[in-house]
Amino acid sequence: MKCRFCNHELSVEFIDLEHTPASNSFLKHDDLNKTEYYFPLKLFVCDKCFLVQVDEYFNHEAIFSDDYVYFSSFSSSWVNHAKNYVDMISEKLSLNGNSTVIEIASNDGYLLQFFKSKNIPCFGIEPTKSTANEARKKGIHVIEDFFGYKLAQTLQKADLILGNNVLAHVPDINDFVKGLKECLKQNGTITMEFPHLLNLILENQFDTIYHEHFSYLSLYTVKQIFNKQGLEIYDVEELPTHGGSLRIYAKHSENLNIEISKNVGYILQKEIDYKLNSLDGYKNFQQKTEKIKYDFLDFLLKTKRDGKKVVGYGAAAKGNTLLNYCGIKKDMIIFTADASPHKQNRFMPGSHIPVVSPERIEKLKPDFVIIFPWNIKNEIVEKFSFIKEWGGKFVTAIPKLEIF
Repeated sequence: MKCRFCNHELSVEFIDLEHTPASNSFLKHDDLNKTEYYFPLKLFVCDKCFLVQVDEYFNHEAIFSDDYVYFSSFSSSWVNHAKNYVDMISEKLSLNGNSTVIEIASNDGYLLQFFKSKNIPCFGIEPTKSTANEARKKGIHVIEDFFGYKLAQTLQKADLILGNNVLAHVPDINDFVKGLKECLKQNGTITMEFPHLLNLILENQFDTIYHEHFSYLSLYTVKQIFNKQGLEIYDVEELPTHGGSLRIYAKHSENLNIEISKNVGYILQKEIDYKLNSLDGYKNFQQKTEKIKYDFLDFLLKTKRDGKKVVGYGAAAKGNTLLNYCGIKKDMIIFTADASPHKQNRFMPGSHIPVVSPERIEKLKPDFVIIFPWNIKNEIVEKFSFIKEWGGKFVTAIPKLEIF
């Protein structure tokens, strides 16, 4: 296996989460008796450029199928994050009716709807039919395709190209960034948001590892990837989303009108201080992950022996990674509730835990509700605070087991 960025031979293992099904391949009832396919979920770190990556065991076109079930609009905190971004970037770049905005991986229009309301011309690129159709219902133009250099050559050039949680999802990251360069106006800006590898390591966020994420990104490595294609990162922000993310701002390298922010050097130095530019920064992650696994299993076994009722909330991809790595099945967790009707009445891949509507929580009155999407924990705790009325408690497993 060779590094998807620098083509260096990969030999250093970062973590092995064994074999799992694709995390968003939710099952229908008729699928339960069919063969379910599992794929290796093992990450390597390149000892040359330090890109952390998984091999493409599972084709990305199969992952992002027509029946894709992740819809961004079902998280109110994420939609609010999108609105705040649109307000900020519109003012920062002085976007108006003569501008062009392109969002890559625009999902169900959760973000572009706010550009549309400002009468700023925009369109999305989204490969999944289910989410693209939802965006069209909002009046948003969507090109239903995967983004890359070939597609970029056919697009009008943009003042702003943005992508939230897409840079990690592309198997050919060089071609993707080459495409960004191709369709960016001379004075245009690219913003990309992605979970920060440093936080993944420091907060034991191994459940953010799944087959949709081909790369796990530091600023140190992303800067190299962008520079190779003639793009330069001129600013970077640390964000609380997804357990700690970076938002980078990039421009054409030849564009000297925009100064480089001191934030770039600050974050780079922070990563170097934690040795992300050497193999020392990537040691012992497997052992920390195994401790989380054993603590979570101990909790579930104890509650089972005590006759307690345990359910989950949030049929998130990260929850599927946790469940499958721990070998947990539906005998340990009665159901997982989720607000998205696209996931309800389905079954979580591997574990086959049924996904139901949130109303079932109040009806069952469980003793424990496990929050799988811990990154929106506060939103969930506020919404379901009524479980305290019958003595129910919330549980999170990442970065360590907490019962509250």
